[in-house]
Amino acid sequence: MIAENLNAFLSALPDQVTLVAVSKTKPIEALKEAYEAGQLDFGENKVQDMCIKAEALPKDIRWHMIGHLQRNKVKYIAPFVGLIHSVDSLRLLREINKQAGKNNRIIDCLLQIRIADESTKFGMNFDEAILIIENEKLTNVSIKGLMGMASFTENRNQIRDEFARLHKFYQEHRSTEGWDTLSMGMSGDYQLAIDSGSNMIRVGSRIFGARN
Repeated sequence: MIAENLNAFLSALPDQVTLVAVSKTKPIEALKEAYEAGQLDFGENKVQDMCIKAEALPKDIRWHMIGHLQRNKVKYIAPFVGLIHSVDSLRLLREINKQAGKNNRIIDCLLQIRIADESTKFGMNFDEAILIIENEKLTNVSIKGLMGMASFTENRNQIRDEFARLHKFYQEHRSTEGWDTLSMGMSGDYQLAIDSGSNMIRVGSRIFGARN
């Protein structure tokens, strides 16, 4: 069933859009089925779960940290994480740089921008991102672009406006910074995100079924 869901979903996805299969709460067997169907990008929101799954599954999987990341847990994923979407502060970015250096790696990161009109969402504002872009030259992290989560609302115009703001900021900086990734869109709003310029979406339930 997972393989069928995945193939159907991917066949309708534009070529330039990368699917991160959100595998949080899902058992290793479910990830194996998606992997055997060709999926290599998986998203987890908890460090412990990601470490357990990375140990059990093939090493060519690219692991995406999509949840809030505490600084004291970076060291556990630094040896293998593929892309950290949720860099929401300069302090976190510096810790990732430090732990990447200890592992002789350059870790790809996205700056998480808070675009939603919700106090529960993490992320920095545009001014904080500009300060990082202009002033931080870290040797063991590579900022690849931006990530954002829209408000949890039925108002499609609001979601579209939030995505459009992030896309505009991305476009303003992508050529000078060498960015190639704009991570916007989840199961409920990924089509709006793609229409707004996203080239990476984070979708779980449409691949794995309803969340456990």
